[in-house]
Amino acid sequence: MEGKSGSWLLLMMVVMGWSVTSSSASFGDHYHRGSRKTDATSSLGFNRAAPSSIVLPVHGNVYPTGSYNVTLNIGQPPKPYFLDPDTGSDLTWLQCDAPCVRCTPAPHPYYRPNNDLVACKDPLCEALHSPGSHKCDVPEQCDYEVEYADGGSSIGVLLRDSFSLNFTSGLQLRPKLALGCGYDQLPGSSYHPIDGVLGLGKGKTSIVSQLSSQGLVRNVIGHCLSGRGGGYFVFGDDIYDYSRIVWTPMSLDYSKHYSPGPAELMVDGKSTGIGNLRMVFDSGSSYTYLSSQVYQFLTSWLKRELTGKPLKEAPDDRTLPLCWKGRKPFKSIRDVKKYFKPLALRFNSGRKDTAQYELPPEAYLILSSMGNVCLGILNGTEVGLQNYNIIGDISMQDKMVIYDNEKQMIGWAPGKCDHLPKPRSGFSFW
Repeated sequence: MEGKSGSWLLLMMVVMGWSVTSSSASFGDHYHRGSRKTDATSSLGFNRAAPSSIVLPVHGNVYPTGSYNVTLNIGQPPKPYFLDPDTGSDLTWLQCDAPCVRCTPAPHPYYRPNNDLVACKDPLCEALHSPGSHKCDVPEQCDYEVEYADGGSSIGVLLRDSFSLNFTSGLQLRPKLALGCGYDQLPGSSYHPIDGVLGLGKGKTSIVSQLSSQGLVRNVIGHCLSGRGGGYFVFGDDIYDYSRIVWTPMSLDYSKHYSPGPAELMVDGKSTGIGNLRMVFDSGSSYTYLSSQVYQFLTSWLKRELTGKPLKEAPDDRTLPLCWKGRKPFKSIRDVKKYFKPLALRFNSGRKDTAQYELPPEAYLILSSMGNVCLGILNGTEVGLQNYNIIGDISMQDKMVIYDNEKQMIGWAPGKCDHLPKPRSGFSFW
């Protein structure tokens, strides 16, 4: 979700969870302002005798809320904030009373910043900017601008503050981590009231990358989103039974995003002949997006499959672009599952074996408030994705999805996402 001009398609995207960054900010009365374009233990010297992780409960759903959030306690003294967990971007930021030039309504009072600024020449600041775009007009502070592809944006300054975290080992620590103090926000088309964004991408500024650099957790991120709402995120690697997970390498062609590389679309266990799909996992996107040609193929195939079935298109239901109604309102996806075939994405990493990502009907359908069933796969080309494809939250429900940045692998397995996990000894998420 990051990178500016010269970094592929990000500005064209309308999916919350992909962003670009540039150096064009200023800060409120506490710091240097420009125009729009610690009591902690950061270096804890913590040497883990045993693996440890952080588990964060998730609130929200794909529909009708349309977003997820986790609660983090930040500052001195710690205060709670609802953050949108986003594997498509690196920067974590809070709406910030510095004072705030433009801020959107938020669940909690705006974050009050401290004076622990990240310097412009700090490696974390440099990592936020595209090569050649990093200028240090104010050397003592790191300005940022992040623009989300749905039109939303945040301008602010990078600083460090304490994060109060509970580890599965039983430790409670307050490491100092870098985050953005966003004093100028514009809402995007997918806007919902939130205190900020939790960046979980592959870059150095990602919260998990920072925790890993301090020796607190391994640089591994996992999430399990329940189809009934809620779920959890995990930082670290001590809850997984690695032998039961389908693994595939991260693609080297996607340096900033979690991608297994090109995929082939399967329908009902059969090849469609449509391959080389550029797929990216993005927890910041509620729905799944396919490029126009693939989307048109899929919707045409679905319409043929539903011919003669007790389902008719419901153009009056504007929940999503394509909805169907029955003789009476449906009560759950189970009522219509028998009319829809399973889909799958087959990833071939160049090895002898292939990894297949299963998409049963509940991984691409939602039940609207009108009691109709709607397709949760959307036309990505129409929203500026061009030929890129996004695996969004709807298609990751009831799965444990793992991004192992240390081994450069992505994995998944069926998950029991309604209950929080425990350390690997005695825990199974199946």
